[in-house]
Order: sequence, then C-alpha cells, then structure tokens
Amino acid sequence: MTNKLIFGIAFSLFLSISAIGQETYTHPDSLLLKELEIYEVTIEASRNESKLKDLPVSLSIINARTIKNNDISTLHHVAGITPNLFMPNYGSKLTSPVYIRGIGSRINSPSVGLYVDGIPYFEKSTFAFEFFDLERIEVLRGPQGTLFGRNSMGGLINITTKNPMQYQGGAMNLSYGNYGQYRANIEHYNKVNEKFAYSFSWNAQHTNGMYMNEFNNRPVDKLNSYGFRNKLIYQYSDKVTLENIAMVENSKQGGYPYALWNDSLEAANPVNYNNPSGYDRLLFSDALKYRYQTKDYELSNTLSFQYLDDIQRIDQDFTPADLYYVEQTQEQKMVANELIARSRGERKFSWLVGIFAFHQSFDNAVEVDVIPQNMWYLKQYDNTVNGFAGFAQASYHLTPSLSITGGLRYDYESSGMAYQYDLQMGENMMPPIDTVYPGLTDRIILPKLALNYTINNANIFASYTTGYKPGGFNSTFEKPEHLTFKNERSNNYELGIKSPFYQNLLYAEFALFYTALENQQIYLTAPSGRGSYLGNSGLSENKGVEFTLRNSPINGFEGMIAYGYTHSQILEYVQDEETNFNNNYTPYIPRHTLAVQLTKTFRIKGFETFEYIKLNAMYNQVGQTYWNLTNTYKQETYGLLNGKISFIRDDFQFDFWGRNILNANYQAFLFEALGNTYVQVGQPMQYGVSLSIKF
Repeated sequence: MTNKLIFGIAFSLFLSISAIGQETYTHPDSLLLKELEIYEVTIEASRNESKLKDLPVSLSIINARTIKNNDISTLHHVAGITPNLFMPNYGSKLTSPVYIRGIGSRINSPSVGLYVDGIPYFEKSTFAFEFFDLERIEVLRGPQGTLFGRNSMGGLINITTKNPMQYQGGAMNLSYGNYGQYRANIEHYNKVNEKFAYSFSWNAQHTNGMYMNEFNNRPVDKLNSYGFRNKLIYQYSDKVTLENIAMVENSKQGGYPYALWNDSLEAANPVNYNNPSGYDRLLFSDALKYRYQTKDYELSNTLSFQYLDDIQRIDQDFTPADLYYVEQTQEQKMVANELIARSRGERKFSWLVGIFAFHQSFDNAVEVDVIPQNMWYLKQYDNTVNGFAGFAQASYHLTPSLSITGGLRYDYESSGMAYQYDLQMGENMMPPIDTVYPGLTDRIILPKLALNYTINNANIFASYTTGYKPGGFNSTFEKPEHLTFKNERSNNYELGIKSPFYQNLLYAEFALFYTALENQQIYLTAPSGRGSYLGNSGLSENKGVEFTLRNSPINGFEGMIAYGYTHSQILEYVQDEETNFNNNYTPYIPRHTLAVQLTKTFRIKGFETFEYIKLNAMYNQVGQTYWNLTNTYKQETYGLLNGKISFIRDDFQFDFWGRNILNANYQAFLFEALGNTYVQVGQPMQYGVSLSIKF
C-alpha cells in the first residue's frame, strides 16, 4: 500500500466521519480546559502560586489532554507546538539540546533549564526520556535566571507528573506502529486515606528502526527502553506534607543514521558505514520534598539526587572504511537542594526568598582508534562542579491595576578537572600524561525587573531579565587555548500582552523580545576534524515576535495557532585572521516556527460500540535553518502534518494515528567533520493504532 493511498484512505475516513456525525457534543474530557479557565491557571514554575495572567513572562501550557491528543511522548514533540522552541534530532539520546528564542547549546551543558517534579536536569544527555503519567508541561520563554540560575538563559521547561492525591484509579495504554514501533504504559493512582497516597507508572518502548544501513542491510536506529516512576505522598497534618518521587529509565539505542551529503545532487547518500554504533543509558533520579504551610506563608525544601551511567559507540567517519572508531563512557552523580520561603494568598505585597546548592561529579573516558595511522588513545576526565545561589523576588501592587516585580540572584560556581592521556603509536606505548588543571570560578548577580498592567481584563507587561550559562572545560581540545570556555551572559527586554476575549472563549498572547548576548558559547569542530569543543564569540543578538491564539472548547471544537519568529545573528566573532563570522546567522535556529491544531469531537447517537469520535490534526512548520557558522548549508522551510482519529466510549479509546502523514522530506540535522558533510534526514511517515483503557 503506497503512502499516497494510505493518506487518501485516512482523509476519506475523516470526511466520512464528519458527514455522519448526527450531533456535535463536547466530550467530558474537553471540559477540563474550560473549568480551569486558561487565563486563571496557576503556574507551578512561578514558585509563588502566580496565575498565568499575572506573570510578566511569555509561556505555553500543555495540559494532559493536549499531551494525549497529540501523543506527546518526548521533548521533541513539545517543540512542535511551542513558539520559538526547536529541538533537532541528532540521532541519539546522548545529544538532546533545546533552543528557545535563538539560545541553546549543541554540546556540554544546556542553555534551557529542565525541571521534572522539582528535580533539576543539568545535562543534555538526560533530556531525552520517554514521557508518561504527565499532568502538565510549562514552557517559559526568555531568561529565567533570577529564580533558576544556571542553564536557563533561553527559558525553562517545567514538567509535572500526576498527583495521586488528585488522580484515582488506573490506566493502560498500548500502541503499535509501522517500523516495529511498540509502546506500553500502565499507571495506578491510589489515595489510601486522607493522609497517604501513592502511584506507580511503568513504560516500555521498542522500535525496529526507520533508517537502513546499506553496508549490512540492517536498521541503525533500533531502540529498546523501559522506565518506572513511583510517587509517595504523606500529609502529616494540615500544615506538613512529605513527598518522595523516584524515576528510573534504561534504554539501549542504535545509532547514528548519518549519511554523506552529496553536494552535486543536493541530497543525502544512503546511510552506509561498517562499525555498529549506539548509545546505552541508565538514568535514575529521586527527590524528597518537604512542605510546611500556613495561611500566610509556606516553607518548602527539595532534596534531589540524579545518577547517569552511559556509553556511546560510534563509527565517527560514517563510511564503509575503517578510519575512526570512538567509545565514550560517562558517569554523572548530582545532589541538589533548594529551600524556599514565600508568602501565600492574594496580597498587595508578595515575596519569595530561597537558597540553592548542588554538587556534580563526572567520570568521563574517551577511547579513540585512528585505524589508518595505527594509533590508539584514551582520554580520562574527572570533573567536579559545585554551586551555591541565594535569590529573592517580590511583587508590589502600586495600584489595583499596576504591579511591579523585582528580583535578584547571586550565583557562585566552581569547577575543577583532572585529566589523563594515554597514547599508543603502533606497538609503542607513550608515557601517560597526568594533569590537574587550575579550577574555574564564576560569580554573577542576576537582576530582574517587570511591570504588569491590567486594563479591561487584558494584561500588558514589560520586563528586563538576565541569564547566564557558566564556563567550563572542553572534553576535546587539541590546543591549550581550547581547554576552557568563558561563561555566557544575556540581557533580555520584552513587551507583551495576554488577554481573553469574546466572553472568555478565546485567549491570545503576543510578545516582542530582544536579547543581547555576550561571550556566546559557540560549537566548533576540532582542527583535526575529530571531535568538537566550545569557544566564545563576542556579541550576538536575538530579536523576534511570538503569537498564540486558542479557544476554550466550543461545541466539541478546539483550535490553536502558535507562531514564533526569531532573527538570531552573531554580530562580532573573528576566530583568526582568516576566519570571520561577523553578521552571520546563528546556526540551528529556525527563522520561524508555526503550529496549527484542530480538534473536533462528535457524539454519535444510536451507535452502541462507540459514543464519541474525535478528530485531531496538527500541522507544524519549521522555517529556514542554517547548519554551520559560515551559513553555507541550510534547510529551507518545511512542514509536517500529524493526525489522529479516536473512537471513544466510557473509559475505552481506540485510535488510528499518523505522523508526517504527507511524508515530507527534510534534513533533521547536518554537520561537517573530517572534511566531509554529513546529514540525518527527517523521520518518514509513520502510522499505527493505539488502545487506552481506564480502570
């Protein structure tokens, strides 16, 4: 069956169902959004019970219903429906950087913050995990340095899982798709009594692979993954609550689906390399949360631990020849603690103060075979990072309509690295080199100032926010000056408006932003072509606009349009006498993003098997994107269409779903190394069925 025929059948079925719907109806699930009233939703990432309308920041809320309608199971899917959020597919879970408003990092620590149930995720290799039992995703765009400090220059993604004090019962979700895609998820929530509740969730996924390796006629991107989450909540009294959240995920992933780029044909050659490659990872996190609250104030403490153990094996030349083979291992341990005190309730003056501290240690090793030169070397790194921060934020209502918010954060961070280098040339083993490098220290103050004005139920805000990303050590360096890189700083100016209208059935958000960056951390290829490192440009700037329009469910219909435009440019960066990147566009930043979603629920009378039919379509567009600093390679604007048809009765739902239904051809990622250009083409059309049962 051809792709066009499959799409034709799906489209015909869509039209047929629309024609037979005897009566439109709002399914009970659709009422959730209206009950909450988007404009009045409390934002957890605000840390002080602020409502969406009162926050002087641009943000997107993705609730559980939207997650289910669009089968959002990874951060890549979140990027598809959020303005100016982009997450390219690099071929494995090891490299999962996120870009918001032109700010991101391809390697090393991320430039966008990620918190899951209050647990900070500081490493890009922890970002790509499978989603399950999620309650809500909040995406805050723009620097969030005052409250969150390091790694939140571009913004913050805050993920909250379901609370067994609020959710009861269980659910089972099964899915099957082409390319041997299997997914299973089981959830259970139980409130034993008024004081104690628990939940557990299990998730497993398998994919045969979508990209074939011409060398051995086998798929290169096979995936096996399983995860588990457990949540315990004990409400000791009306004032004291204890909570423990544990999560583990184990995944074994093939990789990497890179192919040589053919300049003459302007197309990718087939994937064709001889050494099997892949990425295996064990990820574990646990958090103990304490909360004491009264009518007037709240004290909360979150103590968290995260452990990462992974190994990457990669045919670095991505050709049938025996040239370069790399094996990289990493073990990360991180302990973090955050203590926050804040005011509660509606008041003229509200406040929040907190302290944050963390310790992070890495044991990394990189083993490289340079086969043509009969050379082997092993680099081992012991890296430790310690950080401390104190922060405060307060809001004051100057008038009933006008409020001012100010914040200040002091961040201190130190890092050190010990390094050992073993080299063998032919049969000769060279004496090992052991080095302990002088430590790096960052101290920075991050201020914030914002105004929020309410007029006719609309909120107009203006803000000045700051962010930074610490400096550090490069794990790959071939010159002494490439060993370290400086911290990166940003100043962000924003003007926006949020407003419901048409009897609160529609909600719109509009924002203009300008961000000035100093010492932007830039991805660079090592002189030999093997490996990469971070350097610093001089000045860069990002400016753009964002617009979101959505509706509360109306007669079974929901719609959403989200558009973002970013002009991201490097103003000053002269690498050497022969290399000048001044006024070039920043790589990996789409010129624009667009998401259009339409959902319609029909109630079918007189049909015993199913009572409702829901149609959901999502169109995503990604604008022109440059892949390198010289701006010689770029991906032109492309669009992806996803859709789902759901048959629902009581607690039973059966779906037909599709991704990239039009089978668009595009570059998911392109890079240069070893004198070659490599590309990963985008994932092809996928389709399948899924079943959900609540009990």
